Amino acid sequence: QKPILLQGHERSITQIKYNREGDLLFTVAKDPIVNVWYSVNGERLGTYNGHTGAVWCVDADWDTRHVLTGSADNSCRLWDCETGKQLALVKTSSAVRTCGFDFGGNIIMFSTDKQMGYQCFVSFFDLRDPSQIENNEPYMKIPCSDSKITSAVWGPLGEFIIAGHENGELNQFSAKSGEQLSNVKEHTKQINDIQTSRDMTMFITASKDNTAKLFDCTTLEHLKTFRTERPVNSAALSPIFDHVVLGGGQEAMDVTTTSTRIGKFEARFFHLAFEEEFGRVKGHFGPINSVAFHPDGKSYSSGGEDGYVRIHYFDPQYFEFEFEA
Repeated sequence: QKPILLQGHERSITQIKYNREGDLLFTVAKDPIVNVWYSVNGERLGTYNGHTGAVWCVDADWDTRHVLTGSADNSCRLWDCETGKQLALVKTSSAVRTCGFDFGGNIIMFSTDKQMGYQCFVSFFDLRDPSQIENNEPYMKIPCSDSKITSAVWGPLGEFIIAGHENGELNQFSAKSGEQLSNVKEHTKQINDIQTSRDMTMFITASKDNTAKLFDCTTLEHLKTFRTERPVNSAALSPIFDHVVLGGGQEAMDVTTTSTRIGKFEARFFHLAFEEEFGRVKGHFGPINSVAFHPDGKSYSSGGEDGYVRIHYFDPQYFEFEFEA
């Protein structure tokens, strides 16, 4: 089946994200453009213009009214999804690496990089209180002095966030008090991506140590490991099957030294319970930086270092195979 190819970025893709219904796909890259597409046919719906640097992260709230983006231009911005109008701008001292809405869409969190003498912080803003944005004063700011946060997501019910660090650690921080609830270190290298399951009971991490790992959201108990022979940049859990998709590849700077076959730029499918690989999908001309399952589980998308986003619809056999298995 031929994938739908989305060409809307000049630089490598940093993150792709479906909204809750799955009719829209948001893509951001190392250029200042934030794109939104119809996921069904790949038609571009519009862009959110305003950033002046690479955009690292994007999120949409549960009813797709607002879009949140974080960028290397030292800002986190809130947009009206429908009109593309910028609703709020939060200036930071360093690049914004991860961002996200809580389940109700009222509270946003984002983390900033440790650079230029500034340490890494996670900031929480309540959008119901406009003065917090106007005065650039979050209701809570958690410093992370040891190792910078490279990926973070909200836990179930918005009670805490799960943060992955450069040194491979995972933390839970309370969204009320800011205290560290628990801490585990299952990875040996940087955690590149964290994505939760549809029901928020589990999450999967992708790491530079060539593995993706499955954890319990509340206890941070390590459940499964998916091993590859190259760094994993992104991992996603299927909402309907016990399937995991991983995307990765060598570091972008090493890519030119190998042929595409050796570079291994396929998306790889593993069985969640058996930890066995059962499929690969080729296509990208460089490492895959972000993968996402459609909320209905019938398609998935991948964004690569080559600047393309590919939407793949599964064959009918894929569903038959799973039910027989």
